[in-house]
Amino acid sequence: MDYLAWVAVASILSAGLCIGIGAIGPALGEGRALAQALAALAQQPDEANTITRTLFVGLAMVESTAIYCFVVSMILIFANPFWRFFLVRAGEGG
Repeated sequence: MDYLAWVAVASILSAGLCIGIGAIGPALGEGRALAQALAALAQQPDEANTITRTLFVGLAMVESTAIYCFVVSMILIFANPFWRFFLVRAGEGG
């Protein structure tokens, strides 16, 4: 296997790890935030509007981490900045 294949394997594995770890963290955070918001709503039903608004803003911020990881994974797979370097090196013969 030549080094171009190794770069492809490393890019794909890195993208998989990035989206895998990047999805687990926000999922756990969103679950915890929702549980805390539901507990707060149960204790203070009069503050439902404030708690709900704060929950949605917090969920959007947590979800942005997963979106960033998704974008990085797509860049690693489809627009890897190192591909051009290795393609030029492969064209030179090594």
